[in-house]
Amino acid sequence: MTSNYIKEKLKLIPELPGSYQFKNKDGIIIYVGKAKNLKRRVSSYFNRVQTGKTLMLVNDIVDLEYIVTSSELESLILEITLIKKYNPKYNILLKDDKSYPYIEFTRDKYPTLKVVRNLNRKKNKNHLFGPYPNVSAARKTVDIINRIYPLRKCERLKKDLCLYYHIGECLGYCKIDISKEEINNMCDEIISFLKGNNDIIKNKIVSKMNKASEELNFERALEYKQMLEDIDITLSHQKISLNSKYNFDVFNLYRHNNYASIEVFFIRDGLLFGKHEDIITVVDENEEVLTEYIIKFYEKNNIMPKEIVVPDYIDRDILSNYLNIKVSSPSRGDIKKLLLLAQENAKIKLDNKEESLSRNDRARLEALKDIRNLLNDQSISIMEAFDNSHLFGTFYVGGMVVFEDFLPNKQEYRKFRVAPSVKDDLAAMKEVLYRRYYKVLMGEERKCDLILIDGGENQVKVCKEIIDSLKLDIKIIGLKKDDKHRTSSLISSDLKEIPIDKHSNLFIFLSKIQEEVHNYAINYHRQIKSKGTLASVLDMVDGIGPKRRKQLLKKFESLKKMKEASLEELEEVVNHDVALNLYNYLKSI
Repeated sequence: MTSNYIKEKLKLIPELPGSYQFKNKDGIIIYVGKAKNLKRRVSSYFNRVQTGKTLMLVNDIVDLEYIVTSSELESLILEITLIKKYNPKYNILLKDDKSYPYIEFTRDKYPTLKVVRNLNRKKNKNHLFGPYPNVSAARKTVDIINRIYPLRKCERLKKDLCLYYHIGECLGYCKIDISKEEINNMCDEIISFLKGNNDIIKNKIVSKMNKASEELNFERALEYKQMLEDIDITLSHQKISLNSKYNFDVFNLYRHNNYASIEVFFIRDGLLFGKHEDIITVVDENEEVLTEYIIKFYEKNNIMPKEIVVPDYIDRDILSNYLNIKVSSPSRGDIKKLLLLAQENAKIKLDNKEESLSRNDRARLEALKDIRNLLNDQSISIMEAFDNSHLFGTFYVGGMVVFEDFLPNKQEYRKFRVAPSVKDDLAAMKEVLYRRYYKVLMGEERKCDLILIDGGENQVKVCKEIIDSLKLDIKIIGLKKDDKHRTSSLISSDLKEIPIDKHSNLFIFLSKIQEEVHNYAINYHRQIKSKGTLASVLDMVDGIGPKRRKQLLKKFESLKKMKEASLEELEEVVNHDVALNLYNYLKSI
């Protein structure tokens, strides 16, 4: 039921373009949207019967704000800016935080070919091919080309001819002067293959396979035969009969209830190069959903084609101005058929997944209802869970995972390096919790509704001590394990044991959080250890990041020499505070 306060605010909203923000009881922005007509759009949330995720949003709204803009483009820019700043829980969160790989071909005096992900520093975008939704296909493509063509294999030219030259997979650029014509011919063939012309390279492989057979080198011939099969199965792309030979991406959406299935086709030189699929829960109109999705998609995958194709309900001018590329919506022809094909694929994907998604959502919402009833707090949403990892009682690290309504929010996960003086789990937890919630107290981080502690009475006591000392009002529960190291019950903040049904949805979702934070802390520890003994030690010291670590490693070379160094010698590399941290740490291990 809409409060009188909201009703009065709705009366004052003007019929102008702008961005609106919904807030919860804690004043946290939980949704940001834009509208051509603010009054009509914002009112629609409260004057219609809502279901699913939209109903959850409306029930969470306690206040609303809006900012009027001079144009629709300005409202879009403002909306995206606010979403980046506040990361609202009801806005679209892309599940996959990884960007797609590309193949980078460096066409110069010493041509090279490799798979790249970080495209921010790549200047010559004319020689980037992709994106490759299947990273194994990208790597296999690079491997085949490197086997067939004698490209440069080393990062830096060596002083003498290496093994690659002697097995015919490099022209020996370090010692031999190769003609420009030979290099250009090789480069032209490689680029032609990467654009979809498989015939040249397949003919080369067939020739090499026949030659190996004639020389009775059947093992090598079998390798070439496998390459041909890889090209036919893994690397071939579906041909599309299009007159347009340039690069463009196709976006379309199919929606049912509160689920939106989004399909992206990557068209490169008249080929369907690959596709991307996503199913998300949504609260807004299709135009808003797809526009926001496209913008976020290109923020992660920042190499854009010359054009994108979208359904006709999208405001193409605004999106084009924002992305600075051509945006079109064909009304007929082959590209229109491709747009409809993307929607059909999105529908098939959602039809196949919707039943399991709905079942999971029902179970999740039931678990959320149970935890709220159990703790007598209907506002519980944001949960933070902690765990520690160590090596034989030393090198402690902490991990924190964040779940909102039992859904992971990986952008909010945090890692903690614990002081070297800490030698036990409770002390490590104490330090991590204090550092985390001191930032909350100072307004640097948002406050959660519930803290989940992996442990029993002692761990809950430590957590309560920290939270009380900071005078924060946050609920706490401990996940107590039995003698078989399985969660058996919950421990409340007043240290009462609460039995829990091991077959309930609440138990299942709490176990998922427990497993997630445990793996997160262990993986962080493994990352540190994988860098090597000395680098691992340095990573445990506050104030030492990759740059300072490199400087220290260059100066002292070994842990022994570093431990023998005086404070003054350490200060030659890093500032006094960091040097003192390092000096004390080295003395303690």
